[in-house]
Amino acid sequence: MTPGTSAAADPPQRPVLFVNPRSGGGKAARAGLAERAHELGIDVIGLRPHDDLAALVGDAVARGADALGTAGGDGSLAVVAAAALAHDLPFVCVPAGTRNHFALDVGVDRGDLVGSLEAFTDGVERRIDVAEVNGRLFLNNVSLGIYGDAVRHPAYRDAKARTLAQTAAKVLGPSAPAAGLELVDDRGRPHRDPAVVLVSNNPYSFEPPRAPGTRPALDSGQLGIVVLDRPAAGLGAGRTWTARQLEVTATAPVHAGIDGEAVELDPPLRFVIRPLALRVRLHRP
Repeated sequence: MTPGTSAAADPPQRPVLFVNPRSGGGKAARAGLAERAHELGIDVIGLRPHDDLAALVGDAVARGADALGTAGGDGSLAVVAAAALAHDLPFVCVPAGTRNHFALDVGVDRGDLVGSLEAFTDGVERRIDVAEVNGRLFLNNVSLGIYGDAVRHPAYRDAKARTLAQTAAKVLGPSAPAAGLELVDDRGRPHRDPAVVLVSNNPYSFEPPRAPGTRPALDSGQLGIVVLDRPAAGLGAGRTWTARQLEVTATAPVHAGIDGEAVELDPPLRFVIRPLALRVRLHRP
C-alpha cells in the first residue's frame, strides 16, 4: 500500500474494543458506546482502575482477536496500538478522550464517537508511521523539559495551562537546576540543557493553512523535532527539523510525557521512526 492511500478491508471476525469509561469525562457512557459496539458484534472490555491494559490486550490476542480498538485517551491508544503492531493486526481509534490528538491527525471524526465504530464493520485500511523511544511506541509525541516536568504534576489534567506556565517559570528561573539534556541538531549544532524538546511521530505544522499543532501527514517516514533553548546571550530561540532517528543524552533519568502520560526514561534516549508499520482501520468515507 502506498503512503496516503486507503484500501477496502474485510470486516474482522473477532474484533475487540477496550473502553476507558473515565476518559473524556465519561464520553463513552454518555454516547452508549458499549451498547452500540455489542450490536455490531464487537467484544467490549471495560477498563477498571488499576487494570493492566497491556495484559488485557495480550489476553484478547491470545483468545483470537483479529482487530483491536480503543476508546480512550492517547496514552491508552498507544498501548493497544503497540499490541496491534506486534501482532500485525488492524487498529481502530475511537475518539473518547479529552482532546483526541491522534484521532484528529489520522482522520477520525472526533464529533462522531459512535459512528467511528463502523471502522470495524465497514472500514478501509491504511498504513501509518509510528515512532519509538527506547523501544516504547508513541503515536503523537514525547516531550522533555518544561512539558515533561509539567505532565507529572498532580494538577496537570485539571489546569494544564496554568501548571505549564508555573513549571516554565520554575524551570527557566535563574535558580533552576540544569536538566543535563544534550542533543545535536541537523546542522551539527549542540543543544545543551534546552528548555523544551518535543519529538513527534511525523512533524507538526507551524504554518498556515494547517492548524498549529496538527500533523499534515502520518506517513512521511520522519520524526518531527522541536528544540527550544534557554535564554542565553548569542543563542537563538531554537530549531525545528526532521530526521529518521535522534539521540538525546542526559546525566540522570529523564522526566518525560509520552502521548500525555508521565514516565521516567533512562538515558540515552534513542528515538526512531517506523515507516508504515501500523495498520489502521477507518470508517469508510
